[in-house]
Amino acid sequence: MSDNSQIKTKQRVVDHGEVFTSEREVNAMLDLVEQETVRIDSRFLEPACGNGNFLIEVLRRKMAVVEERYCKNQLEYERNAIIAIGSIYGVDLLEDNVIHCRNRLKSCFDENYSRLFKSECREECRYSVDYVLSRNVIWGDALTLNRVDGSKEPIVFSEWSPVNGSMIKRRDYSLAHLLVYQPMDGPNLFSDLGDEAFIPKPVAEFPLTHYLRLPDHD
Repeated sequence: MSDNSQIKTKQRVVDHGEVFTSEREVNAMLDLVEQETVRIDSRFLEPACGNGNFLIEVLRRKMAVVEERYCKNQLEYERNAIIAIGSIYGVDLLEDNVIHCRNRLKSCFDENYSRLFKSECREECRYSVDYVLSRNVIWGDALTLNRVDGSKEPIVFSEWSPVNGSMIKRRDYSLAHLLVYQPMDGPNLFSDLGDEAFIPKPVAEFPLTHYLRLPDHD
């Protein structure tokens, strides 16, 4: 099946309402927020990501910016590529879609990485990309806000923030807390629109970790 197909089977449409957005429609929507798509660290969440038609186009745009800025410095390229990948989040009800989506995002990174740095590519960087995708693209139900892998645990996403060059700060947030407004503690903060800003509390924080050692969190 082509990644551009809009359905896999009629039965999946009946059972899950599964219809994929075409590449042309995805790009038309992304063009409306073009400034955000070229910010390496701007975050995108697709709550019914399917096999990744929306997320892959976001990543392609971000990776083009990473290449343009950092193609002559492998360390900077790797770190910023991981930040770009870490800013993309997806949820889907169907496990095969989640696997396919992760693989497409990984391949987008790996094809560019291999082309630019050839034999200098580091497996540790690929492992970190795999790990970030395992935390960011989740087999779950965005309506119940829970995983559907049998655990019934809440969906939790990881935020990946660059600190001091090569170090990454990971904080985990419950999707339910991100989507449901909660009163703020402490001083009031305001958005650019004058609304109160919501600053969610992480459910877990982790020590600073080098971008090549992110799987060490587990």
